Amino acid sequence: MGMLDGQVVIVTGGAGGIGSAYCRGLAAEGALLVVADLVDGSEMVAEAEELGTRAISVQVDVSDVASAEAMAAATVDAFGKIDALVNNAAFYLTLTQGPMEEISPEEWDQCFEVNVKGPWLCARAVAPTMRAQGSGKIVNIASMTVNDGTPGFLHYVASKAAIWGLTRSLARELGNDGISVNTLTPDYIPHDADYAAKQPHIDGLIIGRRAFKRSQVPDDMVGTLLYLVSPWSDFVTGQNIWVNGGSGFH
Repeated sequence: MGMLDGQVVIVTGGAGGIGSAYCRGLAAEGALLVVADLVDGSEMVAEAEELGTRAISVQVDVSDVASAEAMAAATVDAFGKIDALVNNAAFYLTLTQGPMEEISPEEWDQCFEVNVKGPWLCARAVAPTMRAQGSGKIVNIASMTVNDGTPGFLHYVASKAAIWGLTRSLARELGNDGISVNTLTPDYIPHDADYAAKQPHIDGLIIGRRAFKRSQVPDDMVGTLLYLVSPWSDFVTGQNIWVNGGSGFH
């Protein structure tokens, strides 16, 4: 028996990267998974099924209203309910790095379309089902860059700062419906080898300030995510939960 047996969880950006670690952790605890991503998630579905649960792949553009609503509808069609939404999809790896003058207005808009509008639209899409159930959990993903004010990433940092506000406001709005909304905030996770190779010094700098002197890996996030989508967190909402190995204390 897993701690999430029979619970239906949507993970946006679930087909790869950190999202796939979330999916594997959820599947191992018995969650019924919706692997929602721009790309096909059938490989992640197969992994989930090998772990003994049921899963479906739904291709979604989180920044598009109709696509987000279709994702929610496909979830209800497949499983009859929506217990949790993990807003993991983000625009990050291909972002311009440099001073603000080098960021194009188009890239700024794209960053906010995915990183801010996306979580809002997905929450908006699942809220009617969660309201009807009288329960639900939404987990948004932010970034330690907000606290650090990381330079050279203004659009990304600003978009993730907006997630903190989105979480708090949604928690107030949805609390009377029994829906919790929380933020999970990691530090830098060098999960993409090509990206990490471009900036080999960054991980070393962060490890140097961290209480636990090692790189952060995707699996470090899983335990806290499981807590936030489980009954153990039923009286927790509007909170920002840091998972950073002690690179900062809050």
